[in-house]
Amino acid sequence: MLLRARERAAQLGCTPVLPGAGAALSVLAAAAGARAVVEIGTGTGVGSLYLLRGMPTDGVLTTIDLEVEHQRAAKEAFTEEGVRPTRTRTISGRALDVLPRLTDGGYDLVFVDADKESYPGYVEQAVRLLRPGGVLAVDNALWHDRVADPARRDELTTIIREVGRTVRGDERLLPAMLPSGDGLLVAVRR
Repeated sequence: MLLRARERAAQLGCTPVLPGAGAALSVLAAAAGARAVVEIGTGTGVGSLYLLRGMPTDGVLTTIDLEVEHQRAAKEAFTEEGVRPTRTRTISGRALDVLPRLTDGGYDLVFVDADKESYPGYVEQAVRLLRPGGVLAVDNALWHDRVADPARRDELTTIIREVGRTVRGDERLLPAMLPSGDGLLVAVRR
């Protein structure tokens, strides 16, 4: 299922979650007992499948993406994986328009993996959405190993670096950087 979802990602020009980060997502979802999960950036469902594999069978994944075509591909992946339709809720639209309508403190895990320019807003919303003990996971947090290089000052690197600083400086969060995939910044809501 993951292989086919990755192939669809290549066809649609999406960058799917790398296997190491995906495995970490499954473990985080399982460790948190995550029954209510928000994914920002559906893509073709690669990250979704990893999350669903770690969630209990009654867990519901809410996944948001601007591209309807991506969500269609993700739904194919869910069907191939044998995921019951009641376990996923796909929402088409701009995540920054959708997220404010979701319940404060109502989620066990929020996964951020969409347009990097909006990461600061996504992370701000994610912290609001997480219950105490809930997990934030931000993909591409090392951004092709550019974040740690102070000489790299392009816009996306700077944004992602700043998100890392924000998460580390937020007293409501207990953060760690996992060097899996392209970097997975994780934090637990205190």
